[in-house]
Amino acid sequence: MNIPRSEHPKPQFMRDDWLCLNGQWAFCIDNSESGESRGLQAPDAVLDGCITVPFCPESPLSGVGHLDFMRCVWYQRHVSVTPQQLAGRVVLHCGAVDYECTVFVNGETAGTHKGGYASFQMDITSLLHAGDNVLTLRARDDTRSPLVPSGKQSTHYESYSCLYRRSTGIWQTVWLEYTPCAYIKSVRFNAHSHTDSVGVALELEGCEDVKIAVSFGGKPMAEYTQAQAHGHLDVQLPLAETHLWDVGQGNLYDVTLTFGQDVVHSYFGLRQIGFDHMKWRLNGRSVFQRLILDQGYYPDGIYTAPSDAELEADVLRGQAMGFNGARLHQKVFEERFLYYCDKHGYLVWGEYPSWGIDMGTPLALHIIMSEWADVMERDINHPSIIGWCPLNETNKNQRRETVSLLYRFTKAMDPSRPCIDTSGYVHVQTDIFDVHDYDQTPETFRERYKAFAEKGEFNQPEFTKPLQNYGGQPVFISEYGGIRWSNDANGWGYGEGPQTEDAFFERFQALTDAQLDHPKFFGFCYTQLTDVEQEQNGLYTFDRRPKFDPAKVHAIVARKAAIED
Repeated sequence: MNIPRSEHPKPQFMRDDWLCLNGQWAFCIDNSESGESRGLQAPDAVLDGCITVPFCPESPLSGVGHLDFMRCVWYQRHVSVTPQQLAGRVVLHCGAVDYECTVFVNGETAGTHKGGYASFQMDITSLLHAGDNVLTLRARDDTRSPLVPSGKQSTHYESYSCLYRRSTGIWQTVWLEYTPCAYIKSVRFNAHSHTDSVGVALELEGCEDVKIAVSFGGKPMAEYTQAQAHGHLDVQLPLAETHLWDVGQGNLYDVTLTFGQDVVHSYFGLRQIGFDHMKWRLNGRSVFQRLILDQGYYPDGIYTAPSDAELEADVLRGQAMGFNGARLHQKVFEERFLYYCDKHGYLVWGEYPSWGIDMGTPLALHIIMSEWADVMERDINHPSIIGWCPLNETNKNQRRETVSLLYRFTKAMDPSRPCIDTSGYVHVQTDIFDVHDYDQTPETFRERYKAFAEKGEFNQPEFTKPLQNYGGQPVFISEYGGIRWSNDANGWGYGEGPQTEDAFFERFQALTDAQLDHPKFFGFCYTQLTDVEQEQNGLYTFDRRPKFDPAKVHAIVARKAAIED
């Protein structure tokens, strides 16, 4: 059977013994949320439809294509388990299920997870038996609830403005993983380019001999062994050779972790990042962050790329136009996308999809923090991630203490990367002072930041002045441009669209030059990589066709910036 998205979903934590559960599942919509009362969790229940996992039921690729709101959906499939597998652990993994997922195994409740973007796992060994088993998932989702973070998912029936089609239920790979009873629970890498070494922190369950083997291009780089290891193990390994992870150079060290009978394959990148006043430095040199806004939407899969190749292709599309990275916007991207960012040396900012949550309620902190912790823990080893952003464009109704606590929580989870508290224009406590500026007139755009270049006085939009104060942080414009380029009368972008391609490039270059020429800007982020439904201001169409010659865009974007060494 042709199984969609059958590649291993966790490139940094791969076991060989696993089973992809993507493909055909029984499926039904349960808007009355009466399914459990009607016994849909029972192993002999009959669901009246089918769906192709991991694509959400709104998407064409799912085979369902239901575009209205779905308060609750059910999934069911059979899985076969051997006695040998039951002698160890059988773990169910879900890449992402939007929003609240309950798992039943043979009619018994295995557990519940809340959060539409964080991956989760459940040990279901005790609920299985040798032979055929029935796995059932229920997903509840209320996109219109002010207590459900939903990113750019539309709260209307139709897509509108910068909100798009919804993604209900399963939208990333589901799989089973088989492990011994003694197993590796997690690994954390702390790679030090200035000492040519890597710190490896393992969390272990059980007591077995452990071995850590590091290689580069098949050549051994470091090795460590310890008998009867258990609990937490922290080791520092000198590396035989130095290969730096860099822009356009995804030099990755391979790692094999062995703990008794458990074997995990992983990797890390050796690099150093940080700020030197206004300059962002990578491996000691000033690098200008030439970012493109990437929302991770696809016309046929919505939140889910139709193939693994398309994930890599989006990285290559950005690089082809001169961008060295992306701001991953209002969505937690799947791990395989981050793998290709790691592989190709593509800088990315990790962001939480905070839109939809009411930032005025005290519950916002609990709702966001619980899932944000899981997201950061999942992605913290990726060298391509060079910063975190838990919030985007909050407003005057926010609780300032919530923003401050999210910033401090993020820094406690990961002190090695900078954190933008809330991207856009309402900063409370932040490492970086970013702004969103969609001024389409290059002369006024450039003039606005002239005082900052000459006297360090930062001008900001009038409506934000009572809400934030510039405190001397590094600065960049994290959203600009968004120039409309479309033949669709219903398509929109920011400002009045240019009438000719020459006029487009004149505006695009002038807006971009204003930032590359600025002596105190460390980067920019252009809106955006692709069109998304009715928002048609991408450099590529929604189906990934370039609107312009990539080489022409590349020449404008990639030239040396004033702040670079």
